[in-house]
Amino acid sequence: MPPVASGPIIQVAWVVRDLDALEALLTDQFGVRSWVRMDGIRFGPDACTYRGAPADFTADISLSYAGDLQLEIIRPVAGESIYTEFLDAAGPGLHHVCFETDDLDRAVAGAEAAGLEVVQRGSMAGGLMEFAYVEAAAAGAPYVELAWLSPEIRAFYDDVKAKTR
Repeated sequence: MPPVASGPIIQVAWVVRDLDALEALLTDQFGVRSWVRMDGIRFGPDACTYRGAPADFTADISLSYAGDLQLEIIRPVAGESIYTEFLDAAGPGLHHVCFETDDLDRAVAGAEAAGLEVVQRGSMAGGLMEFAYVEAAAAGAPYVELAWLSPEIRAFYDDVKAKTR
């Protein structure tokens, strides 16, 4: 069986209740220069599912870079998601790594064929980014995110990288 994803790991992400505190720690102690904050990002039922049902939640997201690796901090604001589920079960902490894939449907099918549960799936920015979270607790990590990025999202991330250096 081929691997679910073999693209690069492009992101490490945390889920927290306090964005400012983790931003400050990573800035003060680990040399992350600055952050791009996006407040009130809504994931609606027309573009996202959570545990097989339409999802409707909002999160604040902060992005930066350590070299070419994207750092993401997520604070759930409203609604149920894998982010609120994680905070309720484990408290704040490291939530996922993200593998880039050129074919999300194929990666999701591969994950399901391998017996991995796809817990949350959706798209952002009108379909310019698609993502799926695979439960990975049996391997010692909460989740692995699989993501397909359009050229427009790549350009946005390049802009974030430039702003945070």
